[in-house]
Amino acid sequence: MPSTSIRKFDYNPNTRVLSVWFVASGKHYEFLDVPLEAFDAFQSAFAKGRYFNSHIRNHYAFRLAEGKARSASGD
Repeated sequence: MPSTSIRKFDYNPNTRVLSVWFVASGKHYEFLDVPLEAFDAFQSAFAKGRYFNSHIRNHYAFRLAEGKARSASGD
């Protein structure tokens, strides 16, 4: 199901960085040291925003990312 709050997302299993682009702010954040299992669950979640708020936000360190979006899994 498309999310009304998350525009797209991507995951790099080598660095364990989950990149998330938000609809409202247009900002791109990187969540650090996210296990593959957490990404898989996020990707499979019916309600991406709800899963993100419950299992990603406030659970992993993050930083505001610079630059434009590359390819993303959440399109």
